[in-house]
Amino acid sequence: MVKARYTAMRAGSRAAAVHLRYLQRDGVTRDGAPGQLYSATADRADGPAFLDRAEGDPRQFRLIVAPEDGTQLSDTRSFTRDLMHQVEQDLATKLDWVAVDHFNTGHPHTHIVIRGVDDLGENLVIAGAYLAHGIRERASELLTIELGPETTVERQQKLSREIDQERLTRIDRALLREAQETIDGIVDMRPATNANHTDLARHLRITRLQVLQRLGVAEETETGRWSLNPHMEQTLRQLGEQGDIIKTMHRAMASQKIERASEQIAIHGKDEAIADPITGRLLGRGIGADELVPPVVDLSANI
Repeated sequence: MVKARYTAMRAGSRAAAVHLRYLQRDGVTRDGAPGQLYSATADRADGPAFLDRAEGDPRQFRLIVAPEDGTQLSDTRSFTRDLMHQVEQDLATKLDWVAVDHFNTGHPHTHIVIRGVDDLGENLVIAGAYLAHGIRERASELLTIELGPETTVERQQKLSREIDQERLTRIDRALLREAQETIDGIVDMRPATNANHTDLARHLRITRLQVLQRLGVAEETETGRWSLNPHMEQTLRQLGEQGDIIKTMHRAMASQKIERASEQIAIHGKDEAIADPITGRLLGRGIGADELVPPVVDLSANI
């Protein structure tokens, strides 16, 4: 997975410094230490010097690179450097960038910050299609070179592990595409009408649909024919974010040896009004859904 965006830089703004400091916060390495900036040539990059060079840049490009099998990579930094070297070749310019590896979630990932100018000091322009798809394709090629092609068995095992997840999965996306391709929006899983699916693919879809029905976002209107809730994707994304928040809260409380019953835990949306003030001490900070923005989850000890 590669998430990419560009951020306009305003003169005198401290946004770039805040973002860089956030990426180097405590607890993001394997041993819980602060993150360490590195670059194409240095294992310990100078953050303030990077910000000084970037002063006056019109924009900044920010990437999150999360290889699906990132835990199997022998050297994340070498992988990132190889990827950025390939990006430089594609864009026909040297790039000034720094990166930080994070291991504080279930999937190791790397944050890359790229200055918004090319090697001639001109505005760096990256096509939207390359940001959306090109970098991901290059990363996938490099990962395949190191780990080898994904076997059919490995792919099936990964999909099987998604069946019970309370979040948006690849199976869900496939079901949504199939529903959009039909006139009535019905996903038809009857054997006679599923010649395009293997028996395993059909089994995975049906088993997942049964889970989606339990979650209230799908319904079997008649045997083998399924209707998907129009808000299914949004609902599953929200469930996934809520699950991530709960995991973050449990990790933070466990690290402080604090026990809380489930009925003592409350989650409030960022736009939700809270009647009574909440006071306490901060146990930890969680990440947003895309981690391209500052933390949005605060944990208070007396909740």
